[in-house]
Amino acid sequence: MESDQSPIEVKNLCKIFQDEGRGKLEAVSNVSFECRGGEIFGLLGTNGAGKTTTLRMLATLLKPTSGNAFIMGHGVESEPRQVRESIGYLSTTTALYPRLSCRETLEFFARINGYAEEGIEERANHLVDRFGLTEYADARIERLSTGMKQKVAIARTVAHDPAVVILDEPTNGLDILNVLDFHKLMRELQEAGKTVLFSTHTMSEAEKLCDRIAVIHRGRIMACGTLDELRQKSSQHYLEDIFVWLLDQQGEDPAATLGST
Repeated sequence: MESDQSPIEVKNLCKIFQDEGRGKLEAVSNVSFECRGGEIFGLLGTNGAGKTTTLRMLATLLKPTSGNAFIMGHGVESEPRQVRESIGYLSTTTALYPRLSCRETLEFFARINGYAEEGIEERANHLVDRFGLTEYADARIERLSTGMKQKVAIARTVAHDPAVVILDEPTNGLDILNVLDFHKLMRELQEAGKTVLFSTHTMSEAEKLCDRIAVIHRGRIMACGTLDELRQKSSQHYLEDIFVWLLDQQGEDPAATLGST
């Protein structure tokens, strides 16, 4: 990757689905943003805003209808293998293998993503310790609670120590203590120089963690910038109020939109 190129570059990305009943549905429309090295970047929007579709295209799981995106300089369409080697991706729908243990899961995902074989055992042990999984390290995934499964899912996302981490609604299913530990993990990834892109509909989470935020609604980016830049643009202080202000500028009914989440 050239030094002046951001780890994630999204350029006019579009995704149109064909629905039998409603015809063409534009889930993502001309979305553009970049995530800089060592940055925590939030994609903020209500349910159905286009967050998951955008992230799935970046992870090469969906083919864009038009536009393009680049991860560590690799095009998501032209070099999907190199993109997948560069990222750790957490999906809201990716299930863990129920009959594997926590430790086996971490070793498996490190191995298939190209982590050096001689370091896999040590890496898995480190993650077991870091994520508080010691008591459950050799328990099968199928025996874990929803929250513990989510912790394992996050751990396996970073098992191969990727340069770019993409997380779709990562705190779903976590209790408050584990959410706080996840926030600590995000800072650790940033301090290690990773680029982190995560989606959320939780305003306070985006407010607390993100260096920059892109607000997406109905598949379009309504605003992008630091929290201070968004405050200056809207003359609002809290992210919830900024979000409502942006909806109002688009002629949307904030009450109807927020009530659908």
